[in-house]
Amino acid sequence: MKQYLELLKYVSENGIKRDDRTKTGTISVFGTQTRYDLKNGFPLVTTKKIYWKGIVHELLWFIAGDTNIKYLVDNKVNIWNEWPYETFKKSSSYNGETLEQFIEKIQLDDAFAAKFGELGPVYGKQWRNFDGVDQFMELLNQIKTNPNSRRLILSAWNPKEIPKMALPPCHTLFQFYVQNDYLNLQLYQRSGDLFLGVPFNIASYSLLLELVAKECNLKAGEFIHAIGDAHIYLNHLEQVKLQLTRTPHKLPQVKINNFKSIFEVKASDVELIDYEHDPLIKGLVSV
Repeated sequence: MKQYLELLKYVSENGIKRDDRTKTGTISVFGTQTRYDLKNGFPLVTTKKIYWKGIVHELLWFIAGDTNIKYLVDNKVNIWNEWPYETFKKSSSYNGETLEQFIEKIQLDDAFAAKFGELGPVYGKQWRNFDGVDQFMELLNQIKTNPNSRRLILSAWNPKEIPKMALPPCHTLFQFYVQNDYLNLQLYQRSGDLFLGVPFNIASYSLLLELVAKECNLKAGEFIHAIGDAHIYLNHLEQVKLQLTRTPHKLPQVKINNFKSIFEVKASDVELIDYEHDPLIKGLVSV
């Protein structure tokens, strides 16, 4: 993952200080592009441990069109918990519950989860029902039947529904490109938290590329990652310095077992092979 470390280094050395919505503050560069060739291995960051289980479950959650955190919470994936909790705290039902107590209620009370676990019409909704259009299904059909199309695009940015979302989509649009027997994928991400979020995003969309390629009888080629506001939060600068002292390990491989359809894949079917990594580096999420 030399490319990722080079991006991290570039922004840490050239980024300008900017205020942000979370009041944490960032150093930021506008407009970056990084390329990852999956023929050389699966691009999962090795200079710290990445939460692979969370990546797999979140992607399958998107593909299913789900927008409620209950599936994630039931599978011990807690990456989205803070956003519905902040919404819950503003409701008349809030009685001083901690985040941990809130998540316990999501697990144990289906009615509570249905009401307070909702994130609004975020990624899964837009992928599978963008104003009545199942973009994801249309995309798969087009790759299979019209592979030279320049319209193999899916957008998660729906201006009409953004006010209803707990968090407007950061990864806003992606496009596929068929090249002989290979399938390539480019993502445009409007905002990228380079230390915490971007390693997750790289792996998530690379896994999406693997799954869609398999669905369409193609091979996974390149993942190209374009970021608008590529930033490092000020409270992550020391962690970034530490990570930049580490040497990348050999990339792992990903294998999809028991594949019948992209819509039938379970998390247990996705196998990560030979993942060597340095220890976890913790950092606070800015909400």
